[in-house]
Amino acid sequence: MSSKPYVREMSKTTWFLSQPRYKRYMAREVTCIFIFAYTFLLICGLGALANGPEAFSGFLESLRSPLGVLFNLAVLIVTVYHSISWFVVTPQAMPIQRGEEFVPGNIIVNAHYGVWAVVSLIILIWGI
Repeated sequence: MSSKPYVREMSKTTWFLSQPRYKRYMAREVTCIFIFAYTFLLICGLGALANGPEAFSGFLESLRSPLGVLFNLAVLIVTVYHSISWFVVTPQAMPIQRGEEFVPGNIIVNAHYGVWAVVSLIILIWGI
């Protein structure tokens, strides 16, 4: 009998390519980079706003450029993917128990989608 335990070989850089759920997990994690970049862009916009109307006008013009529109579109797409993928795993991450039974996962997911739709509608109406 060997006293050495079995250690499964695992690549340190491509481990997530072995299963589709790992790929989805890593895709969700990579979306955080885009969300960080957009947060940094908003902070830069606040800095431009603090520097006066001319600086903020220049910031808004840069957002209207083709590169700015493409960046905003890419961030929108990955943010929607990030939100949807988190809504799907919410029942496993946050199981809700009522009495002895757990609330079905589809109710939790649909509640998240409903709140997302209501908040989006409120922001849309408020922005108009």
